Amino acid sequence: MTLIKSISGIRGTIGGKPEEGLNPLAVVKFTAGYATFIHRHSSAATRRRIVVGRDARISGEMVKSVVTGTLAGMGFDVIDIGMATTPTTELAVVAERAAGGIILTASHNPWQWNALKLLNERGEFLNAEEGREVLSLAEAEDFTFAEVDSLGRLIADSRYGERHIESILNLERVDADAIRAARFRVAIDCVNSVGGTVMPDLLHALGVKETVRLHCHPHGHFSHNPEPLPEHLTEIAGLMTQVGADVGFAVDPDVDRLAIVCENGQMFGEEYTLVAVSDYILSHTPGAAVSNLSSSRALRDVAQRHGCPCYAAAVGEVNVVAKMKETGAVIGGEGNGGVIYPASHYGRDALVGVALFLTHLAKKQMTVSELRASYPSYFISKQKVELTPEIDVDAILENVKAKYAGYEITDVDGVKIDFPDRWVHLRKSNTEPIVRIYSEAPTQAEADTLGDELIRDIRAFGKK
Repeated sequence: MTLIKSISGIRGTIGGKPEEGLNPLAVVKFTAGYATFIHRHSSAATRRRIVVGRDARISGEMVKSVVTGTLAGMGFDVIDIGMATTPTTELAVVAERAAGGIILTASHNPWQWNALKLLNERGEFLNAEEGREVLSLAEAEDFTFAEVDSLGRLIADSRYGERHIESILNLERVDADAIRAARFRVAIDCVNSVGGTVMPDLLHALGVKETVRLHCHPHGHFSHNPEPLPEHLTEIAGLMTQVGADVGFAVDPDVDRLAIVCENGQMFGEEYTLVAVSDYILSHTPGAAVSNLSSSRALRDVAQRHGCPCYAAAVGEVNVVAKMKETGAVIGGEGNGGVIYPASHYGRDALVGVALFLTHLAKKQMTVSELRASYPSYFISKQKVELTPEIDVDAILENVKAKYAGYEITDVDGVKIDFPDRWVHLRKSNTEPIVRIYSEAPTQAEADTLGDELIRDIRAFGKK
């Protein structure tokens, strides 16, 4: 059993004794802590209500019952939007003028896991300071349940998936007529979660000629590892040429990450989802682009083609959103397939990504593989080093900075070293005694070699 409490929420495997796993006792404490936080900080403009949505995990109904009951017990009305994507829940918070929202999803974790992700009244994730306050309230059990006359109500509303799709169709840069004229045949892999219901509906609304479905029944028993990485998407890759699909889309269980598959079965590359969508947006709406420090340099190159600035934020969606607001960015996201389009909302949204990508593809009149070849080609290596608890990770990072002081150094989130044609980013985990090493270079071998070199540095400095 595993239970991880962090500033971004609480997640764990279902079951176990108290404090061993994600069980009803843990869920009650954390939900009540969050409700107390919301009560203390929500503005007068919001109503005393909280939106709850969930993905299709088999534990979802149980966890939802505990969460909604606890929120009602804390005196909040609960808008239960049922099975819904993360971005749909984010939009629902704003539409309901709610005080906050909780998304029940462990994202790309396996089916044994679940989690509570916490939103503020803007439908955006809590920042680090706010997350720490929720954890503190939960740990101290510093909350008071409502008396009987002040209990909240449970209100079901299952229409937000349709409303989300309608909002996407109304985006200025989504051209359903162009998509319809292209007569696309699209293959999708929705890993037996909520994407299996909303993705086909979106593609139909966009005018896609035919949708070939893989794992679209939302029963929650994921058909493969749910993280949309190439090694987990071999089935849809093999299907592309068999069915003559023009493009393939794969999403994670809560539909905030989008992976794209070329017509020849090759992966477009999760880093390049944001690159392609940004290329389209910046060509029509010049402005800043933002990604995190561990995302591909290709985004910067594409932004420069359009004469637009590109900024890097610390890793984490909340940090990217903050940087986007600071710079007035028109597009942003993360290199894990997460697209954030402020014209829709400030959250990673695979559905918005699909609509913008298909519009881009229809207007370019190219195959997906041709479109991919039009972008600068980089390769990323993702590695990690496990450290014993007594090792001073901060001291190691300072030693790395000193060794590579002759190069461009960014230290807002760990240490990133920019070389002329490659980079490496080292950052310590918030939950494990490890250092993550992401490196990018013109070839995979060079990216791996650069990562290996920094691993040797880390181990050498760790012995001092």
